[in-house]
Amino acid sequence: MGKRVVLGVTGSIAAYKAAELVRRFTAKSWDVWVMMTEAATKYVGPLTFHALTGHPVAAGKCEATPASVFEHLDLASCDALAIAPCTANVIAKLACGLADDIVTATALACTAPLVVAPAMNEKMWKHPATQANLATLRQRGVKVMDVGHGELACGVVGAGRLADVDAIVAEVSRALGA
Repeated sequence: MGKRVVLGVTGSIAAYKAAELVRRFTAKSWDVWVMMTEAATKYVGPLTFHALTGHPVAAGKCEATPASVFEHLDLASCDALAIAPCTANVIAKLACGLADDIVTATALACTAPLVVAPAMNEKMWKHPATQANLATLRQRGVKVMDVGHGELACGVVGAGRLADVDAIVAEVSRALGA
């Protein structure tokens, strides 16, 4: 098996594109693991990612059970971590160092390269708080991808679309030095 890549999926309508990301990652012979916020599971189910990766999917809050007490630390032991799509909420949590779910706890514990691919409404994308949070992440060495421009789920045409799947794969490849 190749490089270990962990994909965090957050609660955006663009979450359905994460299945294609996983398919592309596994086609590169990467060992892909998926984790999801609770909100992401409303858009696409963990079973989808389990079927695509062959690995169990961590989702929701970090639960203190014997089987999962160190799950975020296990996931953090990877060669690259990508969060795609990444909502404004998760971006804010990452910038503040909050770790109240599996995605943010893993990101906080991870020392591997982090690639964040935002996806949100144009007004949320342009908000000064979001832009300040993104600047904080960039200062810390996080690779924040540019959003796409086009029709958004809300029907507005503007900035905020998830970056193209090919671009995300290429950025994770660069993070891996591949």
